[in-house]
Amino acid sequence: MLDQKLLNILVCPADRGPLLLVDELLYNPRLHKAYRIDDDIPVLLVDEAVDVSPEEHERLMARSAS
Repeated sequence: MLDQKLLNILVCPADRGPLLLVDELLYNPRLHKAYRIDDDIPVLLVDEAVDVSPEEHERLMARSAS
């Protein structure tokens, strides 16, 4: 799991905004992009970000609130 200090400084490489840790990924709710975490290392490469559908966005936002 990622350290809270690291989470506080990580930003999305596309828009430089904050990311949410949801399940085992970092999520940018503004752009609907998800970044994976490999062996506790965030992979913050724009080319490797996954587009998130509106349904998945709702699920991720609900998970982040809990």
